[in-house]
Amino acid sequence: MSDPVLSLRDASLSLMGNAGRVDILHAISLDVAPGETLGLVGPSGSGKSSLLMVMGGLEQASGGTVKALGQDLTAMSEDGLARFRRDNMGVVFQSFHLIPTMTALENVATPLELAGARDAFARARAELDAVGLGGRADHYPSQMSGGEQQRVALARASAPRPRILLADEPTGNLDETNGEAIIRLLFDLRDRHGATLIMVTHAAELARRCDRVIRLRDGRIVDDAARQAAE
Repeated sequence: MSDPVLSLRDASLSLMGNAGRVDILHAISLDVAPGETLGLVGPSGSGKSSLLMVMGGLEQASGGTVKALGQDLTAMSEDGLARFRRDNMGVVFQSFHLIPTMTALENVATPLELAGARDAFARARAELDAVGLGGRADHYPSQMSGGEQQRVALARASAPRPRILLADEPTGNLDETNGEAIIRLLFDLRDRHGATLIMVTHAAELARRCDRVIRLRDGRIVDDAARQAAE
């Protein structure tokens, strides 16, 4: 059996608020296999997005360990985490996070340039073609619809060929038609690049397509089921 791409052991997350410490995640333990598609579901405030952020090193776990590709994220500095994400992870946010002063092509090319890729713009153009936006490469985010902006964000996340792709409510700001298109693209990216795909979602249709679904409540895992069992 191959080693897990992600492995959490008793991972917890606590943050300080105006009223004192808030415990968000409680002793989360799980493994994610290479190439697996994992859905994180649960009610608002259950800790789904926080768990995704901990998996990506975007939030530092307060306790326990988080390992990705055999590397202990909990032992890395902020600079070390940034380099690790640059080289190994792609992240897609619900709110797109495109750079407004850059064209679609420049947005997709930026992480490739930061990684030192000499063919950054050629690869960026190929990724935009793959998500159906080759004709919009020179447009700015303000000139594109929400669905188009999310496709640019997907192209940007996948262009460096990440081994782990994290998506936080990737269809949350989209209508049904655009949401369905993004779902197809996410799974196409997984198939083309062989990435492990982990998604936070409220969309039942998206969760049903995952190999495995983890349900959270109050910062704890309350169900962990393979697709066959879930159906």
